[in-house]
This record gives sequence, C-alpha cells and structure tokens, in this order.
Amino acid sequence: MRVEQATAVWVMGSRIQLIRVLDNLLDNAHRHAESAVEVTVEPVDGQAVVTVTDDGAGIASRDRERVFERFTRLADGRRRDPGGSGLGLAISRDITHAHHGTLKAEDSPHGARFVLRLPPLDTGRSAPKPAV
Repeated sequence: MRVEQATAVWVMGSRIQLIRVLDNLLDNAHRHAESAVEVTVEPVDGQAVVTVTDDGAGIASRDRERVFERFTRLADGRRRDPGGSGLGLAISRDITHAHHGTLKAEDSPHGARFVLRLPPLDTGRSAPKPAV
C-alpha cells in the first residue's frame, strides 16, 4: 500500500466513526486489489479529500451508486468474500453524510477509486496536536 499526503489535513468529527469509514475503504481495496492500493490525502477546493484506489477489476459505471445501497454485493465481491454482508459502504456513506461530507465511487483508469470529501476543521480554531 502506498500513502501520499502533501500537507496536514484536519477535519472535525467522531474519530471512531471516521476510522470506521477509512477502515472499510481500505479493507475493500485490499480485498479487491490485484497487487496495489494507493491512498492520497490532500486539501482540494476547500475540502479534505481522501482517495483510496486499488488495481483490481474496478466498478462498472452503472454500479457506482448501487454499491452504496444496503445489502448490495457485486459478483466480484461475493467471489472474493462470500461471508460479507453488503453493509460496509452503506454505513460508510451514512457516517460521511453525518459529517457533512460525500463518499463516491469515481472514474479510475483501472481498479476502483473511492473519494471521501469532508469539510476541513474550522481555520479559526487551532488544530489538535497529533498523537505520538
């Protein structure tokens, strides 16, 4: 897995819930990747943006919104993980919306690409110190 972060990006929210979103995106990417997962974190157009991309089979454009519906599992997902419930992306999107953000499956030259956008921490406040 390769992680790129150009600059520090801070968001306000429930640490546990946001970890759940990221954990789900990373688990899905590892499950569907052939050999690589790439994660980028950057500020874009006034938002904190996390992109998780894998080099697997990808998601057809007709299914990119459907994967966020509860209990939806595409054929590749059922093949790679027969025990899954089809709830992870639906829950992740609900958490994202509760944090005033968006979570979408977007175009990718190969593989799946999920983009999480969240409002940044209010710039009038001081950012918390990172845990060591």
